[in-house]
Amino acid sequence: MKRYVEGLDRRQTFLLPESLDDYVDENNPARVIDVFIEELDLTALGFGRAVPAETGRPGYHPAVLLKLYLYGYLNRIPSSRRLEREAQRNLEVVWLTGRLAPDFKTIADFRRDNGPAIRATCRQFVVICRKLDLFSDALVAIDGSRFKAVNTRDKNYTPGAIQRRIEQVDAAIARYLAALDTADRQEKDLPSGKAEHLKEKLARLKEQMRHLREMEVAVKAAPDQQISLTDPDARAMATSGKGTGLVGYNVQTAVDVKHHLIVAHEVTNVGHDRGQLANMAHQAQEATGHACLTVLADRGYYSGTEVLACEREGSVPYVPKPLTSGAKADGRFGKQDFVYVPRKDIYRCPAGESLTWHFNSVEGGKVLRNYWTTRCQGCPIKARCTPIKERRIRRWEHEDVLDAMQKRLDLVPQAMTLRRQTVEHPFGTLKAWMGATHFLTRTLKRVSTEMSLHVLAYNIKRAIAIMGIRPLMAAIPS
Repeated sequence: MKRYVEGLDRRQTFLLPESLDDYVDENNPARVIDVFIEELDLTALGFGRAVPAETGRPGYHPAVLLKLYLYGYLNRIPSSRRLEREAQRNLEVVWLTGRLAPDFKTIADFRRDNGPAIRATCRQFVVICRKLDLFSDALVAIDGSRFKAVNTRDKNYTPGAIQRRIEQVDAAIARYLAALDTADRQEKDLPSGKAEHLKEKLARLKEQMRHLREMEVAVKAAPDQQISLTDPDARAMATSGKGTGLVGYNVQTAVDVKHHLIVAHEVTNVGHDRGQLANMAHQAQEATGHACLTVLADRGYYSGTEVLACEREGSVPYVPKPLTSGAKADGRFGKQDFVYVPRKDIYRCPAGESLTWHFNSVEGGKVLRNYWTTRCQGCPIKARCTPIKERRIRRWEHEDVLDAMQKRLDLVPQAMTLRRQTVEHPFGTLKAWMGATHFLTRTLKRVSTEMSLHVLAYNIKRAIAIMGIRPLMAAIPS
């Protein structure tokens, strides 16, 4: 092999053998993992076996398995079986673990049994980022995204899905019965076995119908009218495209606008974001150490009670109001066309008339003030306003909070652009790392642990990109 760069002879022996440390460069991310985990108080974080038992067979130190998992998630190797192979052949992993090679069951059991401690480790790195001044001056963006679970759509049952499937099976049974009648009339001209094949298909369809009827009863008895067979905690998540819904989890994140670090996250199986604003804002406050936090979120988070709770906690929310007015959809004036005059406690209608307060009502636990005027009958633009006797406007007792938030949004029109640029970047990165399958584990508790490992790996990679490996390693012990 002349004129090529030649490798070493595999049978060559060395008088002074090389050490493992020679195979891991000083700028290797594995060294950041090693330094970070060595600085953790694993007992305080709640890891099992952090203090060895006095009797029985010695086990692996939790630091070894945590290093192995963090390396795996940092390098898109989340599977315990693949990590088992990497521990035997990957020099970086061999260096991290000190040539220990746990079997896949030990690796998987560590993730299953140490969920709270792993989530606490993720929070610990956020604390390090805060000490390193990697966060902005109290500005975060909040969003949620749907991640696919192990459960397929065919193994998820809701009343609507069952009804659609029953209709499909009914139509298929009718087709096969018609085909069977035709086969009986043309028995001599049909290939042998065609009638038997049709009967087998029909029997399978009837068995499928029986299963659907059983699931219909079970779904009605379920607390939330939904059952998933593979992952019991996974739920159907609606998406914008028709027929593109998925079965999975709704992952909430609060992302700092300065470096796009994830300061807080939570996994839920609720398919919408309306009740998550105050919760995520509170978690972000605790993570960043800012008592007064500016929070950016999209229309899906708009809820009067959530905005009020957020402000009472000290945060300043920016959430645009969704355009859901039925009057606007019908081509009539919406509530936004009526101007509230706080000094007089009246609404000014598009025709210039004053709608005054008449009484309070309670709906959904909210106190609503009702306004109207008796001059609607003679109004020349009544047809563009209301089809009933008079137009009534209802105002929540704390609606001044929502009005103030809308004024803030009007003054900062670029807020939603900043939100989109900040919080959607981490979701795109995480889903690219996770691949088509997304989560590998089942149940909400274990999926939350898996998500914490993904977030921890993401934050470490971001911190390395921001600071560099050596400065980060030097800063972690402090």
